[in-house]
Amino acid sequence: MKKIKLLFILVSSSMFAQNNTNMEVSRALDDWHAAAAMANFKSYFELMTDDAVFIGTDAGENWQREEFMAYAKPHFDKGRAWNFTAVERNIYVGGTNDIAWFDELLDTQMKICRGSGVLKKVDGQWKIAHYVLSITVPNAIVEELVNLKNEKDSLLLVDLRSKY
Repeated sequence: MKKIKLLFILVSSSMFAQNNTNMEVSRALDDWHAAAAMANFKSYFELMTDDAVFIGTDAGENWQREEFMAYAKPHFDKGRAWNFTAVERNIYVGGTNDIAWFDELLDTQMKICRGSGVLKKVDGQWKIAHYVLSITVPNAIVEELVNLKNEKDSLLLVDLRSKY
């Protein structure tokens, strides 16, 4: 009976630690999104690692943190950046509790988008290291969307293939 109680305590404490970590990661993501909604440039970028990458919805939006800051600054300076609210989120934590990855569905001005990425624990604080923003497309309209993108994507593919 003592072994069962000990096992229960160990499993319970492990589950509590996992839930606590998930809440910390979720809070960091919520704070990051809130900083953008409030156009708080400093807070937004302090929640990213120094070597963070942000990948936006356009094929050309693959920014290192400094590049993303330069892109974002004029939006934040206008007092309105973007407003993303998570409506669903899945969080996964690595074995040493210092790295987490996630996916989330977002309510945005572009309607439903998907965010996904990686957070690292830096000096005890969870920070976004890699973020990918995607516009979700219902399967029923994919063909229509592909037709809309065809000309621009074809030109971009020629350019990308010439460099690769």
